[in-house]
Amino acid sequence: MEMNKEVQSTVHHLIERCKDGAKGYKTASEDVEDQDLKDLFRKYAVQRDSMITELQDLLHKMGHTDDESSSIEGTVHRAWIDLKSALTSRDRVRVLEECERGEDYAVKAYQEALEKDLPAALKQIVEQQYSDVKHAHDHIRSLRDAARD
Repeated sequence: MEMNKEVQSTVHHLIERCKDGAKGYKTASEDVEDQDLKDLFRKYAVQRDSMITELQDLLHKMGHTDDESSSIEGTVHRAWIDLKSALTSRDRVRVLEECERGEDYAVKAYQEALEKDLPAALKQIVEQQYSDVKHAHDHIRSLRDAARD
């Protein structure tokens, strides 16, 4: 399967967003006190790791690799930066707000990817992963809303 630079860049961007989410959720699962959130964040961290693997495998099948050294996005995206202070505050609403903010970036990245002319096999994977990311985003938002009440 042939892959042009734009498609390769799109896949790389999705991998970076998934890495951000995996790191953010892993950090949150280690530091949050509420057991239900701890379990949920672990689940989402594992989900993002499997999404990364799936995208990297597809890149490999297309004759490319996910070259982390060439990434200018190699550090965790700013969307997850404030998570640490929210965790320190032990404020459930704030933790969920920061996770939702991180998810906003992932949802946006997938929406932008789906607007591109992607090869059929890649489009199918991106559509499925978008559905998973959107579901996680909406679940986090509903937990946040419930915590506010």
